[in-house]
Amino acid sequence: MRRVFLGIALLFVVGGVAYWSSHRNTTPLETVYAINRKVTVWSSNAQVREPVQTLNFGDRLEIIGRSGDNADIRTANGIEGWIASREAVSADIWKRMALLSTEARTMAVQARAHTKVLSNLRLEAGRGGPRIFQLARDTKVAILARKVLDVAVKPAAAANTSNADASDDDADSQEPATTKKEDWLLVLADAKDVGEIAGWVLARFVQMDLPSPLPDYASSAGMRVSAWFELNRVTDKAGSSKPQYILFGSRGPEGDVCDFTTMRAYTWGAKRERYETAFVENGFCGLMPVLVTPAAQPAGDATFRFEAASDSGKEERVYRMHQTIIGRIDAGYAERHARRRPRGH
Repeated sequence: MRRVFLGIALLFVVGGVAYWSSHRNTTPLETVYAINRKVTVWSSNAQVREPVQTLNFGDRLEIIGRSGDNADIRTANGIEGWIASREAVSADIWKRMALLSTEARTMAVQARAHTKVLSNLRLEAGRGGPRIFQLARDTKVAILARKVLDVAVKPAAAANTSNADASDDDADSQEPATTKKEDWLLVLADAKDVGEIAGWVLARFVQMDLPSPLPDYASSAGMRVSAWFELNRVTDKAGSSKPQYILFGSRGPEGDVCDFTTMRAYTWGAKRERYETAFVENGFCGLMPVLVTPAAQPAGDATFRFEAASDSGKEERVYRMHQTIIGRIDAGYAERHARRRPRGH
């Protein structure tokens, strides 16, 4: 009789556990979205587990529990499992991501470039900004804006900059941190399998896609290029179309408060059949964006403008390129130039 009683009690316990497991509270804690190209949903949070589903970037999920750095989730088709929390973002961040990408598509492109290494894309400039995607090496990006931020770096990590946001994880070092400035770029990336996505990336992980032979010319001039544009085109002796360029940049390391302090124009020289330096200007504090109106026809006039900062505030500078001649045409410059002109001239 006792054995029968124990058997019945065991059945009740087993049945109760099964009932609880199948009727546990699965009301979602929040809605999130997958932010990696591929996100594996695992059967459990244990070391021994198996994949049950693969998610794509942007897939909507419900979080029904958390354990450490992992999230217990339910997919749109009702599959439950576990993912790393860092592989998804909240609905609020997802909305802000969409708004940033929409705004980025309306901004003036300052340069074309590509990522040199695997690079974290962040919603806000800075290592503390939410990571919203990871750009593969050689991802094409359009550069839209720049920011300079202070960052505290542990001495042991100061030289380790080969990986994306390499100095994020040095909290255990007992050596005092130093402070440096670093450049961040707002980019619109053409991410494989995802499409266009905007965000901030460390500038030193990005390589300008300057047409040949401009990289050599800029290097010879000691110029770290931050923006470049095609102004117009001319025809060479063979009848081929040759673009003419304006480059903006700075000298020295990153962290300059100015987006650029020098500009140089390179035009096609028909006589020598090579690119030549047609214009150089230094000694100003230029700010992005540079707005360019290219020539409407081959060898036609082109204009470009930007704001420059000084102790007295900001002023707009406007330039026109006629053939290979570039000069300022803004009203403020013309007025100051007229005041300086000697009488009788």
